Amino acid sequence: MTDTASSLQAPRALRRAIPPDEAAARIKRRYASERLFKRLGFGALAVTAVFLVTLLTAIIVKSLPAFTEHGAVLDVLVDASIVDPDGKRDPNVLRAADYGSLTRTAIAAAIPGIEGRTPRKALNGLISSGAGDDVRTQVLANPNIIGTTIKTPLLFSADVDLYLKDDAIRQTTLPGAFDLTPSGLNGEITLTAVQPDAFSQLIKDLEQAGVARDADAGAHVLTPRDASRMISLNGGMVKIEKVTPTTVTGPALLPLTSVDTAKANAWAQLIYEQPESRRRVTDQEAVFIDKLKSSGAVERGFNFRFFTSGDSREPELAGIKGALFGTALTLLVTLALCLPIGVLAAIYLEEFAPKNRLTDIIEVNINNLAAVPSIVFGLLGLAVFLNYFNLPRSAPLVGGLVLALLVLPTIIIAARAAIKAVPPSIREAAIGLGASQQQAVFHHVLPLAMPGIMTGTIIGMAHALGETAPLLMIGMVAFIVDVPSTVTDAATVLPVQIYLWSDLPEAAFQQRTAAAIVVLLGFLFAMNGAAIWLRNKFERRW
Repeated sequence: MTDTASSLQAPRALRRAIPPDEAAARIKRRYASERLFKRLGFGALAVTAVFLVTLLTAIIVKSLPAFTEHGAVLDVLVDASIVDPDGKRDPNVLRAADYGSLTRTAIAAAIPGIEGRTPRKALNGLISSGAGDDVRTQVLANPNIIGTTIKTPLLFSADVDLYLKDDAIRQTTLPGAFDLTPSGLNGEITLTAVQPDAFSQLIKDLEQAGVARDADAGAHVLTPRDASRMISLNGGMVKIEKVTPTTVTGPALLPLTSVDTAKANAWAQLIYEQPESRRRVTDQEAVFIDKLKSSGAVERGFNFRFFTSGDSREPELAGIKGALFGTALTLLVTLALCLPIGVLAAIYLEEFAPKNRLTDIIEVNINNLAAVPSIVFGLLGLAVFLNYFNLPRSAPLVGGLVLALLVLPTIIIAARAAIKAVPPSIREAAIGLGASQQQAVFHHVLPLAMPGIMTGTIIGMAHALGETAPLLMIGMVAFIVDVPSTVTDAATVLPVQIYLWSDLPEAAFQQRTAAAIVVLLGFLFAMNGAAIWLRNKFERRW
């Protein structure tokens, strides 16, 4: 009895009486430690939120320009001699006609009087090569417009579109303070001022900007690295290239309508703050664009083409429709394979498989496969599906097979966890009422585990949606223009499309890369939202 009592006594360290002050200090330190832990946790969440918001904001801001496009609303003459020379309205003839010549005629009519090969090339380059395709679509939809003039928006090229979206390009207009007389209407023009040293202030501004006087030319000479300066007078535009105290000389970017002397305040100096060398459009093209803007022909609208077109070498024509269809077909194949196989494998391993060394090895390998790098599955698909079975390269069928291998371990693990979470009393009650083990599993356990299974499946599919490396190994990195219609057609997917666009140098493709990322994130958010909805819908309480 004494041994028992002594064994139940508190340890010697605990029997020591703790002074009240020390006890209060310990409690204070414990509470302080708890407060510090809470602050650190909140700080970690705040830092994570800041990084996440910064990332999403940067992507969204960069992607916004890709969702709009600019075009010139012009009168286009649908010339019957070009579109339908034989007058038979044959769809094949209408489809093969040269609609690009119609758009070039329309833009030339909008800015008349342009002479010379280089200015004409710059004028025609404002309009995208795909603008004629829009006219072709209208003609095929309504052949009755042949021979008439239609007012339709013609898509600008990517460089022009970016120029119109760039708010950083500043223009300054200075009114003329003296009379100017042009030497001609077109070509190289010299503007002469009667007043001595009329351009002295301009020369001072140029010298402050670092433009030195060229002794050989006898004037201050502007280069593309300097801010562009032009003079607007008599309905035209002259670029300033050489400046003397009484004259300025340069090419006529827009032809003048007369050689009459322009009075003070009847002309103006226009300054482009951003030099020509730092812009994707030349001064000639910028003047053409401003001319169209001043006439009210420039229109900005939502870029439906981004969602209704396939990939293209021209940034303004590139869209994600092909990638969207390829993604849908690839995920459809993935889901059709990995969901039934994964669920049945989980049911067998959890409910029917004997607990022996073989099943232990299988379980360990399934867990290990979930941690294998995704590119390994791509190598497996390349070796087996392409080289051995000779399946079509860059097809959603092969992509779905590879992603099914990637997602299958995740679905098996999630399904097993969901089945294991069902209380054993459910099985025991069903078997006690006379149900077989199979009936108990499929009629009672599986419905209760379905929310967890569906959640794991959708999360696994979301993982597959963001994969790029395994698809690159099976050739889905190819440039695909056509939209796939079957699982054996050549296709690409959104992650690969983002990878392809991000590697291109054009600035417009960088914006489309960000826009495609936004679409991909929208897919992921939608799939995660579907997982939450399914879990709440099928959840049963026991």
